[in-house]
Amino acid sequence: MRIVIQRVSEATVTIDGKIKGKIGVGLLVLLGIESEDTQSDIDWLVGKITRLRIFSDSDDKMNHSLSDIDGEVLLISQFTLHASIKKGNRPSYIRSAPPDIAIPLYETFIRTLEKNLSNSLATGTFGADMKVALINDGPVTICIDSKRRE
Repeated sequence: MRIVIQRVSEATVTIDGKIKGKIGVGLLVLLGIESEDTQSDIDWLVGKITRLRIFSDSDDKMNHSLSDIDGEVLLISQFTLHASIKKGNRPSYIRSAPPDIAIPLYETFIRTLEKNLSNSLATGTFGADMKVALINDGPVTICIDSKRRE
């Protein structure tokens, strides 16, 4: 699994002209799923999402986690995080899990993350054409790969 975490002051996801999810201060998390991903990948990433210390303390140092600030999360599935551009200029998405594998993992990721959050979780809709708007705070953007543990 790969995630891109963006620290935001607000974010929304709109589908067919209607806001599906909206958060205030917290994290926008883009999630890419591979066929080989397991509950272990989910648990490790959820731990990182909830405990990563990227919010400012009173001294303006990144020392607080999402849990510390009671922040919100907007989770968006994004298969393009596993794009390969090794050959040519058209990305290949062969490493991305097909829907029959990805959807159950995405739903499990949502349930696991909800159990570990002190605040609300908003989501997009798997496979939908989504418009994501955000105000990146900092800006702070971090990419994490569960297979590399980095």
